[in-house]
Amino acid sequence: MTTERKRPLEAAPPSANSPAPASAGPSSLPPSSLAPGSRGPGSLAPPPLPPLVARINDTAVGFVEHLGQFGRMTWGAIKAIFERPLELRSTIYQMESLGVRSAAIASVTALFVGMVMAVQFAIGLQKFGGMEYTGRIIGLSFSRELAPTLTAVIVGGRIGAGIAAEVGSMAVTEQIDAIRALGANPVKKLVLPRLLASIVVMPVLGAFALVLGFSGAMLICATEFGIPAGFFLRTALSSVTFMDYFSGMYKTPFFGAIIALVGCHFGLITRGGTEGVGHATTRTVVVTSIAILIADFFLTKMSILFFPSR
Repeated sequence: MTTERKRPLEAAPPSANSPAPASAGPSSLPPSSLAPGSRGPGSLAPPPLPPLVARINDTAVGFVEHLGQFGRMTWGAIKAIFERPLELRSTIYQMESLGVRSAAIASVTALFVGMVMAVQFAIGLQKFGGMEYTGRIIGLSFSRELAPTLTAVIVGGRIGAGIAAEVGSMAVTEQIDAIRALGANPVKKLVLPRLLASIVVMPVLGAFALVLGFSGAMLICATEFGIPAGFFLRTALSSVTFMDYFSGMYKTPFFGAIIALVGCHFGLITRGGTEGVGHATTRTVVVTSIAILIADFFLTKMSILFFPSR
């Protein structure tokens, strides 16, 4: 018996009318092409960024988003000034809450800063025999810089934190959504009264801090260094002009606007319950202090340009 070997069947050539074979699915790809982050020959996905670069990129994007939200809220508050009805009762209440209740911390800060300045300048000038210039230096320093800026930084932390906590609590409890549902504008109801109140009360607090700081310095010079109070006051007033006073006080409305807008911004975007309110309050204090110091530099350059001292 002869054994016939079976020949393997050959695939028939595809006819013209037969459908084209299906392309290979993902299971036919090599395992290396399925690895996470791999780039195939035709892939257009960018390579992953290093962790440090990715973090910097996320921070920059978040900063730009905050600027956009802040600018939109500020423009909405400016437009709301010309809308009726005016929020007079709410604005007066915020003036009492932000201004009167901040007078104590502004007074204590200005008084002791004036005392410290008197000690430092008097001791330093005593070495060179220039004690009579103590009143002049303290008067110019307080009127042009320390009274408005230091008051804004100290009081701004208190005011900004209060605004962020109050508005943030309303945001996490959906009260702001309820205001929108009723057809009202949250910016007009919440942001505008606090903005106007801060702009009004900050010049008053700055002038109050100037008087108290100068009084504290005069008291220390009279009791510790034997400089008569009348001589101290006379030499200081002979050096400080109205332009020196105005070049410092004109900054305070800008500082008040920064405090209110930053506090309202972080309050409106608060998420995450009570923990989110805490984060918003902390960020408000930090951003407010930094923004005031940055704005103070540019406002000081403008004051030197437009209100030069004698």
